Amino acid sequence: MPINLQMPALSPTMEEGTLAKWLVKEGDDVASGDLLAEIETDKATMEFEAVDEGTIAKIMVAEGTENVKVGEVIAILAEEGEDVSAASKGSASVPTKVKPEPTAEKPAEKPVEKAAPTKAAAEAPKAAPPASDGNRIKVSPLARRLAEQKGVDLGGVSGSGPGGRIIKADIDAAEGGTTKAATAPAVAPQAAPAPAPSPAANDFDIPHTTEKLSGMRKTIARRLTEAKQTIPHIYLTVDIQLDKLLKLRSELNATLEPRGVKLSVNDLLIKAQAVSLMQVPKCNVSIDGDQLKTFERADISVAVSIPGGLITPIITSADTKSLSTISAEMKDLAGRAKDGKLKMHEYQGGTASISNMGMFGIKNFDAVINPPQAMIMAIGAGQKRPHVIDDSLQIATIMSATGSFDHRAIDGADGAQLMQVFKELVENPLGMLA
Repeated sequence: MPINLQMPALSPTMEEGTLAKWLVKEGDDVASGDLLAEIETDKATMEFEAVDEGTIAKIMVAEGTENVKVGEVIAILAEEGEDVSAASKGSASVPTKVKPEPTAEKPAEKPVEKAAPTKAAAEAPKAAPPASDGNRIKVSPLARRLAEQKGVDLGGVSGSGPGGRIIKADIDAAEGGTTKAATAPAVAPQAAPAPAPSPAANDFDIPHTTEKLSGMRKTIARRLTEAKQTIPHIYLTVDIQLDKLLKLRSELNATLEPRGVKLSVNDLLIKAQAVSLMQVPKCNVSIDGDQLKTFERADISVAVSIPGGLITPIITSADTKSLSTISAEMKDLAGRAKDGKLKMHEYQGGTASISNMGMFGIKNFDAVINPPQAMIMAIGAGQKRPHVIDDSLQIATIMSATGSFDHRAIDGADGAQLMQVFKELVENPLGMLA
């Protein structure tokens, strides 16, 4: 009996994705574990594996297709010994199988999403809105339900989905703009006017290119806006002498060279931050509604720049791991992050973050907290500066580190204590190895 292969849910919040590339073609034989396609989510490109053996009878969704809903049939698999041509002719009543992700719970909620729009459909505006088919607005069930919940007037929303269809992202973008007025008379809604070009573009006709925001860039924009609007940041900066840490790193690398291990300064700073969080547990926390979570280990999310955005792979239990283990894991995670091959649990979570821009010569900066975490450490460049040592002015390698703290969860005094401990560990690095 033919099997429907559905768009998988690759994260708990995933509702749609882009079928970036097919790794098989119609007529190919596949076995369990074979890679079938690459799926782009808002965070990464992930591989979709076969669960069963069989032959690809028909590909239902072409590669490059965006906004493919979770659960939508993307291909039909003919089981071993089955007539491939017959299997490719129908898919409505055949069973569906998708390799599940252990933490992906979103597909189970899909029936609720489809049942919700009945009432909203009856209340749709009668006048022709921007994205419509005759008098009917082209809108996904989820987008219609969200519009009703948030009071967004669908008549004033331009759809960015296939064929001008209004999708969830359009509702999110329109929230706070045009809304339904319960007491307003029923009049034909007018299309929202297109934004006027900037004066600079009109006056000087500046050459430029335009490209659509990627899912990752949209997510970054949304999360950073949320973080700055909802989290009261407090910033604490310390100057740290690096000379002892640089000397220890050099000695360790000489010892580890036969094993092919080369520690970076960032590897040692990850360890120092993790140990600091365990020594000051009031900073190893997270706000969860009206509760405060205090974590019993330090999982450090490390900011890595990748094409199109930023991702934060996680070094779990960094407080108890050796420097060589942290270094090896960081190299592996950063490499796979740049290739878009991280698994969901490798970049979602973490108890605190670290962002190092010292390699660009940045002296110091304030980093934005990555919710639901409550702190992030921003690392500047180590530079030779005049510094007072034993009451005399000398030249030392100095690094500025700035901690950003969620003031709802972490008091200024506790944040200051963490920065003090971090400074002491970096300036006397043997202490974090004991």
